[in-house]
Amino acid sequence: MSVPIIKLNNGLQIPAIGLGTWQSQPAEVVAAVAYALKEAGYKHIDCAWGYNNEKEVGEGIRQSGVPRSEIFITSKVWGTYHSRVEEALDETLANLGTDYLDLYLIHWPIALNPKGNHPAFPTLPNGLRDVDHSWKLSDTWKQMEALVTKGKVKSIGISNFSVKKMEEILPSAEIIPAVNQLELHPYNPQHELLAYCRSKGIVPQAYSPLGSTNSPLLADDVVLKIAQKHSLQASDVLLGWLVVHDIVALPKSVTPSRIASNLTGTIAAIGKLDKEDIAELDGLAAAGKQKRFIMPPWPVDLGFDNWTAPMPQPKAA
Repeated sequence: MSVPIIKLNNGLQIPAIGLGTWQSQPAEVVAAVAYALKEAGYKHIDCAWGYNNEKEVGEGIRQSGVPRSEIFITSKVWGTYHSRVEEALDETLANLGTDYLDLYLIHWPIALNPKGNHPAFPTLPNGLRDVDHSWKLSDTWKQMEALVTKGKVKSIGISNFSVKKMEEILPSAEIIPAVNQLELHPYNPQHELLAYCRSKGIVPQAYSPLGSTNSPLLADDVVLKIAQKHSLQASDVLLGWLVVHDIVALPKSVTPSRIASNLTGTIAAIGKLDKEDIAELDGLAAAGKQKRFIMPPWPVDLGFDNWTAPMPQPKAA
């Protein structure tokens, strides 16, 4: 069973299905990562400093016994480290037990106060997240580029960047981002944003590809109809839809049976979904089902369409 591969704009390759680790509890993620790599056939692990479990992800990689050279590892620099990207990377490398990353991303296009009241989520006295509004994202990107030159990361990219935010880094970029990791699924397909990414040679990646916990996507009547037609599970259809579109899918699970079926089911779906199925899934959001699940309370306009959460307001003094 071979995992499909997508070529990046720098000529390197990325496995089109990876194990997501967001919201995986540290105690569970060791076994999940080891199982995914050793038993289930995964070659790609997606992690982040901000997930607070990288040390355990690293332990899972070690326990798998799979050689480092056979694993594609992604991590992300968190907002409080935008002025000290290499320091963040060094923490991540130490936690993961490796001396390089295959892919390093800017986690959100938001710089947070590095000297605030919390290492990850500093807040102001009025309750809002403590954003450094004067920081330029292009300065974060320059530091990312320097890490490629140093050989500490093979590819660099972005996450949660709208067109508006990409245009803050692209004019001065020497390296075009390899990927943009976004919330992508048939309820939030972001067709225009993906067209822009592709016009720049940026590969889209999908986090939360099945929606969120208790996701309505898995019970969607169109998804279930297509699944039944091809003897697939709903999750297979959702993940296959992404990979057919050359989007890297990053399903998260800590349950061995789900970890295994997310890979085998996706590969099965790629071979079964037909043009009509894809067109029907492509049109779900426009037909009235548009829904974005992940909208943290950033006090910043990120420039996304269909970001329906209200802008957080300061608490009264």
